Amino acid sequence: MNKVIIFSAPSGSGKTTLVKYSLERFPELEFSISCTTRQPRGNEVDAVDYHFLTPDQFRQKIAEGAFVEYEEVYTDKYYGTLKSEVEKIWAQGKTVIFDVDVKGGISLKKYFGEKALSIFIEPPSIEELERRLITRNTDDSDTIKTRVAKAEEEMAYAGEFDKIVVNTDLDDAKKEIESLIKNFIGN
Repeated sequence: MNKVIIFSAPSGSGKTTLVKYSLERFPELEFSISCTTRQPRGNEVDAVDYHFLTPDQFRQKIAEGAFVEYEEVYTDKYYGTLKSEVEKIWAQGKTVIFDVDVKGGISLKKYFGEKALSIFIEPPSIEELERRLITRNTDDSDTIKTRVAKAEEEMAYAGEFDKIVVNTDLDDAKKEIESLIKNFIGN
């Protein structure tokens, strides 16, 4: 059966680190590259980290029905999952792994149902989350304030996911994720 694993979390929870670990640990997983209209950060590369689109290009794909799910997270800041990306990965006989925002994760779980394992990565606290965002040094202070406020909102949705992993200690979170994935894909 074609399966998907969905990782969602407030920004700064360690989600991307845990997704990268999962991809290293399980060669049968393949990362689904999302589309976004935000600007690349740091060393991000188009078609590797994201498909970077303009807001107009993104809206055109919405009109074409090209997305499994999409969300306008902030004004003209879209994120979405292309149907073609999922189909390409399934055609390779692999399980799709998603790294998406919380609303996207909920939408994907509804769309894929029993084919999906949805995992919410929770920070140990809002204070720790803010500290991580500051030390990441990729956003200005206004952006960090916005992300922290959004994180408080997003944490209210944790119960809509199949599993919640509190990322207090990264090694413990990795072990928990590894166990969840093994059980789901049957390793």
